[in-house]
Amino acid sequence: MCYSAQIQADYRKYVRMFGAHMSIREFAQLYWERAEGSNVKIPKAMDAAFSVPGTDEERRIKEAIERFNGEQATRLEQELFKQRARLADADRTLQGKTTKAATESKRIATSKIELALRGLDDLRRTELKDRDSRIFPGNYAPVMVMEDGKRVIKPMRYLCRPAGKPAFYDKKYPGIYNARRNNLEGFWKSLFGYSHGIMLVSAFYENVSRARTEGRKLKDGEKDENVVLEFRPQPAGDMLIACLWSHWQSPGQPDLFSFAAITDEPPPEIAAAGHDRCIIPIKPEHIDAWLCPEPNNLAAQYAILDDRHRPYYEHRMAA
Repeated sequence: MCYSAQIQADYRKYVRMFGAHMSIREFAQLYWERAEGSNVKIPKAMDAAFSVPGTDEERRIKEAIERFNGEQATRLEQELFKQRARLADADRTLQGKTTKAATESKRIATSKIELALRGLDDLRRTELKDRDSRIFPGNYAPVMVMEDGKRVIKPMRYLCRPAGKPAFYDKKYPGIYNARRNNLEGFWKSLFGYSHGIMLVSAFYENVSRARTEGRKLKDGEKDENVVLEFRPQPAGDMLIACLWSHWQSPGQPDLFSFAAITDEPPPEIAAAGHDRCIIPIKPEHIDAWLCPEPNNLAAQYAILDDRHRPYYEHRMAA
């Protein structure tokens, strides 16, 4: 289902590779909403693309990022102070008498201190790590679409809410980041043939059964275990992943741009690893035809999905 993906979070790569334009208005609106307290989840690597702004609009986005990071740092520092005081209280109690309550309080405080310190470290470091460009359902990512005959990059949420559907769809259908190929003319019929996009992905991650990964049956009384596998194409590189997207609007609510990755039956090596879905990387020569679909010629869109790039996917346990 592609529950997580390693993406190209820097919009500038789309600009260099595809001659695309950034939809600065949507980026600015997204960062303003987050700075105002919206529960928007943006990868750190996407923020980093604005670290050296070149225009007034980009400078305003950087200011919104710095404002958000400053507020997050204050919140974490306050939590750190609170938990250190809690830890000191627990230690004083334990010096006199060992109690279950004090022992548990010390454990919780220690865990929360470590969590706050990691959060502060993530906010302050400037060197990016792989996890900074990894998305999960609900996170935002750059997606390339066609608008007025031009390739345009928009920030979109990886959990697609089709236009016209109620907001509770996000919870009613938590898997709508995955647009199954065999359901494109069913659940996704309002988007397939109308609103197509492309996301750059270098690896994806799946939850699988340990027993299936190991190619064995469970023993009597044995409980299966979930493991996360990383799948990476060989040769390594960014894949052009076929997506569907939507622009959702409702009175009194902020506009929502969101998308889902199209998935299909897996190639043999992914099936052998224990998973039953795979994202679809399209070929570069099909970019414009995919981004400019003809609703009355869905066969042409299926043909693009079938004539996909077919790398070999190596897998390993995710870090």
